[in-house]
Amino acid sequence: MTPAARLTLSASLCALPLAAQAAPSPTLPPPMETVAHLHDYQVVEFRRYVTAAGRRGDFARYFDAYFPEAFEQLGAMVFGQFAERGDPERFTWLRGFHDLPARPVVNAAFYYGPLWREHRAKVNAILPDSDNVMLMRPLHRGRGVAVLPAVDPVVEPRGAGGIVVAQVFAVEKDHIDALAARAERAFAAYDGPGVQGAGVLVSLDVPNNFPQLPVRGDGPWLVWLGACRDEAALRALSPRLETVERELGAGGALRGPVERIVMDPTPRSRLRWLPFDAAAAQDAP
Repeated sequence: MTPAARLTLSASLCALPLAAQAAPSPTLPPPMETVAHLHDYQVVEFRRYVTAAGRRGDFARYFDAYFPEAFEQLGAMVFGQFAERGDPERFTWLRGFHDLPARPVVNAAFYYGPLWREHRAKVNAILPDSDNVMLMRPLHRGRGVAVLPAVDPVVEPRGAGGIVVAQVFAVEKDHIDALAARAERAFAAYDGPGVQGAGVLVSLDVPNNFPQLPVRGDGPWLVWLGACRDEAALRALSPRLETVERELGAGGALRGPVERIVMDPTPRSRLRWLPFDAAAAQDAP
């Protein structure tokens, strides 16, 4: 291109309206094909931290800035991270591994590696309790935690949206299989406009193979995960949640009340409200 032609093109661009000069990409969810290689996480840690008073926002910013890609590079997955409603000091996140032997390998690489070594002092200083961890697995193939595309800073400039809900059922040990079969049929009633299931998990009853990070031993549990588009969708879902909690609680299959955890995704949480194909997100190719 000649200098004169470049000058003409530049002048033409300057004459265009701003929206035409820098037309943003359509605000559509990134295609699920971009995460097709991120699948088959058979071990899931459901991690619920307590942060120092008034410091949850700081912890969330540290987490978003430093950790998700670090675990992905090591072969694990940070499915999502959230601020729990009703408890201003509770931060929850979910981490996945391809299998049980991968868990100590990935965790050792991270917690003895350079990134954690650099940031652990300031992070641990605002994290008095990180021991509330349930070690889990997908209920079955196709029910693992959805791996959604990472938040796109161009088409999602405000960060992750929506509301994430977890139902945690404390199940009597001899009832887990029967209750899981009943629960899966009941959970089908949740999906609807503005609500999308994101996974069903059950306890993984094995010894802790990375004892440096404690896990709870008072299971078993069954957990449903889902995302709501907005407050209206959450309100519409609530009666269905209550009905299922009441029905599954009848008959003596539960050890205690159902815990319903309502959470706001952090700005970079993968698990958020994003219309997607749940089967494609949860199942391996």
